[in-house]
Amino acid sequence: MADLLDAFAAAVLRHPQRLALVDGAGHEVSFAALQSRADAFAGAWHRKGIRPGDKVLLAMSVGADLYAALAALWSLGATAVLPEPAMGLAGLRHAARVTRPQAFCSSGAFGLLKWLLPELWPIIHLWPAAKAAPAPILPRLSGSDIALISFTSGTSGAPKAIPRSHDFLSAQHRAIAPLLHSDRTERDLVAFPVFVLINIANGQTSVLPNWKMSRIDALRPEKLHGWMERQQVTRALIPPALCERLARSGAPPLLHTVFTGGGPVFPDLIERLKTVAPSVGLTCVYGSTEAEPIAHLNTVDIDATDQAAMEQGHGLLVGRPVDDIRLRIKDDEIQVAGDHVNSGYLDPAHDRENKIHEGDTVWHRTGDAGHLDAKGRLWLLGRIGAEVQIAGQRVHPFSVEVAVRKWPGVRSCALIANGQQVSLFIEGDTHEASLWGQQAAALGIERVIPIAKMPMDKRHASKIDRAALMES
Repeated sequence: MADLLDAFAAAVLRHPQRLALVDGAGHEVSFAALQSRADAFAGAWHRKGIRPGDKVLLAMSVGADLYAALAALWSLGATAVLPEPAMGLAGLRHAARVTRPQAFCSSGAFGLLKWLLPELWPIIHLWPAAKAAPAPILPRLSGSDIALISFTSGTSGAPKAIPRSHDFLSAQHRAIAPLLHSDRTERDLVAFPVFVLINIANGQTSVLPNWKMSRIDALRPEKLHGWMERQQVTRALIPPALCERLARSGAPPLLHTVFTGGGPVFPDLIERLKTVAPSVGLTCVYGSTEAEPIAHLNTVDIDATDQAAMEQGHGLLVGRPVDDIRLRIKDDEIQVAGDHVNSGYLDPAHDRENKIHEGDTVWHRTGDAGHLDAKGRLWLLGRIGAEVQIAGQRVHPFSVEVAVRKWPGVRSCALIANGQQVSLFIEGDTHEASLWGQQAAALGIERVIPIAKMPMDKRHASKIDRAALMES
C-alpha cells in the first residue's frame, strides 16, 4: 500500500461495518462511518480555505474525530501539527510558536483556546463539521510531503519538532505491522495514538482509554480491568505503567497478548505478569519518538542464562532489532538509521546534536547506552551521561537497577550521581531499608535513600524522571 490513506481506504472497502474505534465513552465508530466523517471534514475545511502545504494545529481529544481529522487534512495535502499532550497548554503554545500554523482545529472546550491564546488569533479556526460536503478533487500527494509534525517529550529540554512525511509514516507502518499482524479480528486496547493509525490501516479495531493518559498514576487497577473486560479486549498496546496495574488486577478473560513500550520493561514486572496471567503473551517494544520501533522481544525467549546475565550487571535485554532498521553501537551509544528513522528536525540546529551524516545515511543518536550480544540481540544500559563511578569503575544505571529491583521490598529504584557521591534511591517497603543498605554497600554504593514515590515522566509514567529526582 502506498500510504496510510490508501490502506485506510482499502480497510473501508474490505470491512465497512467493522468497528474502527471505540472511544473512551464507549461510542462505536465503523470504518465506513470514520471515512464519512473524514470526507465531511475535508469538504468543509477546503471551503474554509485549507490548501496543500498548510499547517493545521490540532487540539482535540483522542477519539474518532481526531483520526477523521488527520485523514481529512492528509486528503487535502495539509500538515497536521500535534502538540506534546503531556505539556498541556504550554505544549500547545510551544507548537504554535515553533510551527506557525495557518489554521487551528479544535473540538469541544478546546475551541475556547482560539480566543484565549494570542498565537491563535490571526489564523483560521476549524472544527469537526456536522454536515457532509463534497470533497475536493486534488492532485495525488507526494510521498515527500509532510503529513504531520509531532514533538519529542521534552524530558531533555524544550520539545523538538519532528516533521514526518507520508513516506515516513508508510515506512513506520511497514516496520510495525508485522509485530501486530493477526489472522483473526482483534479488539486492541491502544494507549499509543500512533498505533491507532496502524490499526486503522490494518483494518483492526482500536479501543481507546477511558481515563486521562496524563493521569495514569491515578488509574485504579480495577478500572483498567473493568474497561478491558466490558470492551472484550483481546490485545493491549500499553506502557509499562499500565502493565503494572494489570499485574495487580489480573488479566480479563479474552486478553491473549500484551505489547508494551514507552519505558523500560524490567524482569520483575515480567515475572509478576506471568504469575497473574500465565496464558497471556508479552512482547516488549523498544523505540524512541524519532525511531519507532527499534527492537522487540517476546518474553518467552528470555531463558535462565538471560535472567542471570541481567541480574549480574549486563543490562536490560530488549531483543532483536527489527528488520527495517540499521543499528550500530558507537562509544556505547545506540545509533540507528532507516526509512522509519527521523532524518532531521524542523529546527536544523537540533540536527547537530542528534544526527550524524555519513554519505547518504543519516544516523540518529538515541542517547541510550547499550550493547549487542553474540546472538545479535540488543541490551540497554541506561541514558548516555547517566553513568556513575563506583570503586573507580564507570557503571551504567541499568547494570545495577535491574538487579536491585529483585531485592526484597523494592518497587522501583534509580542509581544517581550527585556530584562525587553516588546514591541509590529506592521506592518500596522501608522495613527492608537496613538490608538495602547492606546490599548496596557490598556493591560499593555509598548511600541508599528511601523515597515515598518515584517521580516519573509525564507522557507514559513509565520512565524515571531523573532530573526531578536529583532536585528532590
